[in-house]
Amino acid sequence: MDTKSESTVLFHIELETGVGVLTLNRPDRFNAFNLELIDAWREVLEQVAGNGDIRALVLTGAGKAFCAGGDIDDLESFLTGNALRRKNHLWDHIQQIPLLLERIDIPVIAAINGTARGAGLDMALMCDLRVMDAEAMVAESYIAMGLVPGDGGAWFLPRLIGLPRALELLWTGEAVNAETALQIGMINHIAPAGTALQVALELARRIAKQPNQAIRMMKRLVYQGLGGGMSLRAHLDQASSHMSVVEDLPEFKERLQTFRNRKR
Repeated sequence: MDTKSESTVLFHIELETGVGVLTLNRPDRFNAFNLELIDAWREVLEQVAGNGDIRALVLTGAGKAFCAGGDIDDLESFLTGNALRRKNHLWDHIQQIPLLLERIDIPVIAAINGTARGAGLDMALMCDLRVMDAEAMVAESYIAMGLVPGDGGAWFLPRLIGLPRALELLWTGEAVNAETALQIGMINHIAPAGTALQVALELARRIAKQPNQAIRMMKRLVYQGLGGGMSLRAHLDQASSHMSVVEDLPEFKERLQTFRNRKR
């Protein structure tokens, strides 16, 4: 599945690995998103959620930026509506992105190839793992405009780096380099300059080689356990169900036989 080159979002699947690559494609606007991009992004994520052949997904930006957040021209048009219309607009469009990412069981890796600011950074925080270019900078820059994160950034950030650090970054809008982002737990890996996508793809391909259903069930166990409403008893009950299912799958049986053969 490929999108046309003029699209605001590009998507293709590596057939040999099952890794999908979704690219925000407005490089002349530093991939700042408008309504067209958000809706195209949502359409691709809906396709990914329903495609059992995709084993991992990498998200990146075209050109020199990952995503500069919301397009200011689109924002000015958005502000012409009343408060209720603006709230519904967020729910119907931008907020569907984190909700869809929550539904997707496969690993989602952000390749932060350049600047990511405001909602652009939040879009990376919504992913499961993050690889950041050594020369990139990221910032929760809402405060510079007197705004608050409207897409879940204030929910994701403290879960990644802790409450005090998250509040400081939100309140100051301070830009963070790759070394600091790694130190505080915002990202998983620093990639040499210009190689964020390559490093993210290598990680995605490595994970995609693992038993697919086990990967998916691990993701469910981790995120549902973090939800706050699940007791240890409920988590263990769910884990035993998942364990029982994967033990019946060919992937487990093949690897078990391989392990037995090594011991002989």
